[in-house]
Amino acid sequence: FWTPPFSIPFHLKTRLETIPAKLPYLHADAARAEQWRQRLPAGGLRVGLAWKGNPRYENDAERSLPSLRLLSPLREVPNVCFVSLQKGAGEDEAEKLAREWPLCNFGPELEDFADTASVIANLDLVISVDTAVAHLAGALGKHCWLLLPDYMTDWRWLTGREDTPWYPGVMRLFRQSARRDWVEAVAQVREALEQFSREFVGV
Repeated sequence: FWTPPFSIPFHLKTRLETIPAKLPYLHADAARAEQWRQRLPAGGLRVGLAWKGNPRYENDAERSLPSLRLLSPLREVPNVCFVSLQKGAGEDEAEKLAREWPLCNFGPELEDFADTASVIANLDLVISVDTAVAHLAGALGKHCWLLLPDYMTDWRWLTGREDTPWYPGVMRLFRQSARRDWVEAVAQVREALEQFSREFVGV
């Protein structure tokens, strides 16, 4: 017998309430995580950013942000240090904007997913478009806010909900209200980040 991997839930008669979602189910290497911890700024909220996926993906124009500058409203939230988790597309933009943002640009030094996981292990939150970074954060049990397109949204994120049964309790979904319009979704993320920051510092 054989079956495509994504047909396995069908054959196992998986339902929303039976999705296996015990978190975390991945763990970063402790030694690597400690090495990255020493390089991160002390104090304040540490927030990882991933705003672009692989440009070769067929729906990348819908899921990726055209520019990191679309997330500029997040800079207005105090006591936050941003960490770029961007590899490949977007790396050069992170390097340029690191001079303007409170942004640690580790992208060029992330050699593999183990490095990415080790950085995420030291973060308080990850804000990402629909890429593997978001799934990695969820698997590590880290808070992750996912920006989703209005058009051709991946089936795994379902519709009409702000949470996901794949990563219960740690992932929150922010959806476009109109195709390729990220302004409202980013504004909602900014508002949520302000609240998250206040709770973090105990205000």
